[in-house]
Amino acid sequence: MTETALLVLLNLTWQIAALALLALGLAIVFGLLRILNMAHGEFVMLGAYAHVLTAQLGLPPLMAVPLCLALVGLAALLVERLVVRHLYDRMFDSLLATWALSILMREAVELVWGRAYRNVALPVEGVTELGLVGYPTYRLLVIAAIAGFFLVLWVWYRRSLTGVRLRAMVSNPALARASGINTARLSAMAFVTGCLCAGMAGLILAPVMAVEPNMGLDALIRSFFALVVGGLGTLEGLAIGVAVVGGLQAGLSAALSQTAGYLGVLILAILFLWRRPDGIYRRR
Repeated sequence: MTETALLVLLNLTWQIAALALLALGLAIVFGLLRILNMAHGEFVMLGAYAHVLTAQLGLPPLMAVPLCLALVGLAALLVERLVVRHLYDRMFDSLLATWALSILMREAVELVWGRAYRNVALPVEGVTELGLVGYPTYRLLVIAAIAGFFLVLWVWYRRSLTGVRLRAMVSNPALARASGINTARLSAMAFVTGCLCAGMAGLILAPVMAVEPNMGLDALIRSFFALVVGGLGTLEGLAIGVAVVGGLQAGLSAALSQTAGYLGVLILAILFLWRRPDGIYRRR
């Protein structure tokens, strides 16, 4: 493999891994609960700003992890209890409510931290040599961690008792309730977990992104496109969607321009919404 081909492959893998991490939270909430969480990107943003808050409080950088979990988890729990709990099975209403919520969250962050771009230092510096190509060590570690996490998540979802209950709730909520499954508690757990995944995505990707109040919009759009293409409600569909969308965007961006990459993904998503709304991988 030539040096250029290896570099392209590494960049492609990074784009797919980063998109998978960003889209996971939305896949859980939208795919399992049928709640179109338009504030998904803002939970990503909150996770990224955990770095900023950690620095302002004078805490060690590693404290950003528990701070992110506490900040995003508390916000998600409040949103679920006060808003989302009343909107299950009402997709359009949930879209409007969470869209309004996303605006409030952005304005709150602007009020506290302003609109200025902020940079987060890489927790792991340096470059790892892979043959003739050097690639950032942090990106390689993130790729490996995401691959391992998705493997564990897939096994848990397929083999655990909670995973069985989740699948039962998604397939037939009424029958699941009649069988003694506490669907309200399970739905709340799924929503908070999805938001925590979004927050951790923001925390992990903040060192390679510009942290600012509107950063969540791009995360929301790309995540939604990946779910539209791959299909809702399964990890297999998520994997296919992020591979297609991430690969297409990375390829077009490298060959033409960043704008061409976004345009190609947009056209692909429109075609899928028009011709194949269930995505490539349909839930059985």
